[in-house]
Amino acid sequence: MKIEHIALNITDPIATAEWYVSNLGMQIVRQSGPPTYTVFLADSNGETVLELYRFEDALLPDYSAQDPMVLHLAFYTAEAIQEADRLVIAGAKLLGEPRTTGTGDTLIFLRDPWGIALQLVQRIDPLMPLN
Repeated sequence: MKIEHIALNITDPIATAEWYVSNLGMQIVRQSGPPTYTVFLADSNGETVLELYRFEDALLPDYSAQDPMVLHLAFYTAEAIQEADRLVIAGAKLLGEPRTTGTGDTLIFLRDPWGIALQLVQRIDPLMPLN
């Protein structure tokens, strides 16, 4: 089995998707209109898919009130500090200072403009092979 996608019920899937495309290198692979305005986004390698939608009958989490360790979307980058600076200019909010793990990885938490926690990860030894 392989994970097909991860889904988030959010306030504004269209605007969020546009921001993710412009700022996180994601690409829209499928979308629909009302009532849910569902958007499927693939990462830059086309391997991981994120589904964003607004389902009125389900709980809409207050992502901005959640500790980023409860839920976050982690993005690998070779330049975590520079990417964090760029995302802040684009409307993200930095959460604390960059942290270096015992293995030398750099981790930075931010929130996108809608409050969803993002983590930038610059690893010495990537989890998966990079394409």
